[in-house]
Amino acid sequence: MAAKRLTVDDLWKLERPAHPTLSPDGAQACVSVAAYDMKSNKASTSLWLLSTFGGEPRRLTHAGEKDGEPRWSPDGRSIAFVAKREGDAEAQVYVIAPDGGEARRVTEMPTGAFGIKWFPDSKRIAFISWVWPDAKGLEALATRYKAKQDDPVKAHVAEHSAYRFWDHWLTDGRAPRLFTVDVGGGNVRDLFAGSKWELPRNDTAAHHYDIAPDGREIAFTYDPAEDKRFDHEHHVAVLDVKTRRVRSLTSASQLSHVSPAYSPDGKWIALLTQDLRKSYVAPDRIALIDRKKQGVRVISAAWDRNATAPLAWTPESDALVFHAEDNARTHLFRFAIDARKPSVLAQGGSVGEFAVGSGTVVFIRNTMGTPPAVFARDSSGKETALESFNARRMAKFKFGRVEEHWVKGWKGEKVQMWVIYPPDFDPKKKWPLLHNIHGGPHSVWGDNFHFRWNNHAFAAQGYVVACVNYHGSSSFGQKFLASIDGNLGEKELADVEAGTDYLLAKGFIDRNRLLAAGGSYGGYMVAWMNGHTNRYKAYVCHAGCFDWVAMFSDDAWYWHPKELGAFYWNDSRKVDRQNPRAIVKNMKTPTLVIHGALDYRVPDSQGLAYYNSLKAKGVPARLVFFPDENHWILKPRNSQLWYREFFAWLARFVETGGKKK
Repeated sequence: MAAKRLTVDDLWKLERPAHPTLSPDGAQACVSVAAYDMKSNKASTSLWLLSTFGGEPRRLTHAGEKDGEPRWSPDGRSIAFVAKREGDAEAQVYVIAPDGGEARRVTEMPTGAFGIKWFPDSKRIAFISWVWPDAKGLEALATRYKAKQDDPVKAHVAEHSAYRFWDHWLTDGRAPRLFTVDVGGGNVRDLFAGSKWELPRNDTAAHHYDIAPDGREIAFTYDPAEDKRFDHEHHVAVLDVKTRRVRSLTSASQLSHVSPAYSPDGKWIALLTQDLRKSYVAPDRIALIDRKKQGVRVISAAWDRNATAPLAWTPESDALVFHAEDNARTHLFRFAIDARKPSVLAQGGSVGEFAVGSGTVVFIRNTMGTPPAVFARDSSGKETALESFNARRMAKFKFGRVEEHWVKGWKGEKVQMWVIYPPDFDPKKKWPLLHNIHGGPHSVWGDNFHFRWNNHAFAAQGYVVACVNYHGSSSFGQKFLASIDGNLGEKELADVEAGTDYLLAKGFIDRNRLLAAGGSYGGYMVAWMNGHTNRYKAYVCHAGCFDWVAMFSDDAWYWHPKELGAFYWNDSRKVDRQNPRAIVKNMKTPTLVIHGALDYRVPDSQGLAYYNSLKAKGVPARLVFFPDENHWILKPRNSQLWYREFFAWLARFVETGGKKK
């Protein structure tokens, strides 16, 4: 059978493992696996058991629409997970035996449950739920929940600063709180009842709290400010599970602290800390609290990289395991508590979720040419693939090669660039160039398999694809990350242009077939390029920032003065020097504008204003608007349309494939 080129339909046929957890003896792993159906336009997720010694995977659950977050009990007898099954208005906690049988629902939580963790006794489970703090008991919660669902008035009323987040509103008075449930009897207890304590409202997750190894105490992250905001300094407090008394561990510090993790021996609490008073993009450092002596000691200050939650301890309590970006890759690291720098435990591509157990680490990794897959690493360092969910499908495809290049960008400073070639690439021909510009800006194009912006799917259309990790990108050190603050656009454009010039000098790029596309800050970049250069034949701007003044309507408005270096009313000239809206008069390049109505990070008015401005100037433009999507295109059929419109727009202005020189 002849090898085929990757298409959007192929992407949605790939299965996606996530949320690994290990049995206490390290012999088995459990993962959730999502599979998408184009006809139903949604995913189904089930749990699978994988042996770390080899053997075929075994499916554990079949009934759930979203069986996720599996957590193996400390005694090894049960796996807890979160699912939304028949009769569940919201996701609930379930348990199932590893050898199979029917799953049993543990919670009847009106507002749902997520972020689960077992207590050491295997008799209780902690979980998070968004609740009304003044509703006392589950019956009162159920009454409030039903009233909210039935209320014909859907207005949002707010006085607080952070009232939206990505695609949902935070205006109904609910807050994320910690609960416990008895696995045997189902009794639920609100650990924050009668208090103002709550977990962070942004990206609320299980890593925001941890349970002490004796089960008597829980450490958690909180925002001490009355008016909660996502750029605030956060702190870590501990709660006595029996008395519910709370004391802060870090409130005297001038650093921000999040994501606590108890060592198995009970001596330490590890956490991530930032000096936000020094920089709003300060790196996350690893720190330790000695539970007897108190005080915070940063142990990773000598390492110029950014650690990422969650932190996991080795069973011996002598080191921490976490993943972090490094030079456009994401590795799994091991940081000994008496060391100055970490060692690489598992190499990227891109290592994501992981679990640490008895002599074993299980993790999920993907690369530019391979979708997420589950691997195990034993104590000797041997690495084993635990499943082959997508192996047969992937074997059908022909991919072009991927190369890493370093080019001289702004003022000759080195920047990293990925180049992805078409499957039939011939350097003796001339090819069109497509820049795929990442968002952020403090993010990175890594060696990863991206389902929504897949570089091999782009290259399969007959483009040489370039991904420039411009100034401001993460994973290259703090100086490089912060280098664009207060002067957005200039260095990034110089870096992208340097990438174009570098590839033109190779002789196989057609200078008359140059294209660029980007999303979010990458969308900002193509709008910025439209006002500064005419050598690109077409752009695609997905969820792009067009006007930094109007961007004050987004859910992160308090970050913009830090990025731009000024509030727009204090220094409008400085803001406009970084603003695509201010250079519309120079824009001539045809642009496809894509946006979602539920995007609160880059509000849809940004895309509409950009599109309208181009139409008013007579510049060819096309609008693709998704009323049911947010910052990302997440539904299979919408994704089909997205790719179809993306490719058709570019092909309208540039012929694909190689041509004779």
